Amino acid sequence: MPSALESPEGGEEDVLHYEEIEDGAVSPMDLSELLKEGTKESHDRAENTQFVKDFLKGRIKKELFKLATVALYFTYSALEEEMDHNKDNPVFAPLYFPVELHRREALAKDLKYFYGEEWKEKIQCSEATQQYVDRIHHVGQHEPELLVAHAYTRYMGDLSGGQVLKKVAQRALKLPSTEEGIKFYVFDNISNAQQFKQLYRARMNALDLDKNTKERIVEEANKAFRFNMQVFDELDKIGRSLAEEAQDGGFPVHDGKGDIRKCPYYADKLGTASPSCPFHAALGLARQPLVQLLLAACMAVAAGAAAWYIL
Repeated sequence: MPSALESPEGGEEDVLHYEEIEDGAVSPMDLSELLKEGTKESHDRAENTQFVKDFLKGRIKKELFKLATVALYFTYSALEEEMDHNKDNPVFAPLYFPVELHRREALAKDLKYFYGEEWKEKIQCSEATQQYVDRIHHVGQHEPELLVAHAYTRYMGDLSGGQVLKKVAQRALKLPSTEEGIKFYVFDNISNAQQFKQLYRARMNALDLDKNTKERIVEEANKAFRFNMQVFDELDKIGRSLAEEAQDGGFPVHDGKGDIRKCPYYADKLGTASPSCPFHAALGLARQPLVQLLLAACMAVAAGAAAWYIL
């Protein structure tokens, strides 16, 4: 493996040498250790949400995966916007790795793959995701030192468990081997994820932070986990409302519950211009007097036939 992370152009100007990492003992008061220990319970709870458990077992519907990608797009757009604003702030600057880590462009490619050229007009920020986004903006604008918590929670997870999810999604959703649809999980400018994570933690530990600030960062990281779990729960509820995808490529039958405009599958398949739901259409037809008369006649014939058979 190369001993450095090269810039996209292949030059040495932006090279990050792994040799910056020292092999000294880790202190219990190091921020990386405080975050690891202080978020362990939250991490375990997040991994045990129904959405994540189903995902890891390959039980992920394509429409739900697309919505999860949408949520990630809005989340990383907010996070990276605030990181850009604070790239020169000493409380965050050492952790600013836009070439290596930023995910917004990769997520845009995934959304273009799933939704087509007009993907921006077809997506919207969900309620749970919006709460997460609002918190990130608040932190970036008023408490930038807490951005460390959000960056740590997201990017370190992407470089760890995210790589497992990438393989699961590719296999379960039969995505192309060329990685369309899962660019989010591909870090082209990181040659060795484990060594990069070590470098990142070393940079975190070198931040000039007092004990109180470190405790606030750990608390914020737990909040970040909670925001993520709220998004997972929201996706899980949507997943339960989605019918199984039709095996023949046809439409699944909508169960008639809720507003059809909030049904992601139909909104995507039929477009945003007054989509119609087969269930609702049939229900409307059944309300017509003539149709009701015909249905009553058919039921009477069926009842008579059943009575004859029993006798």
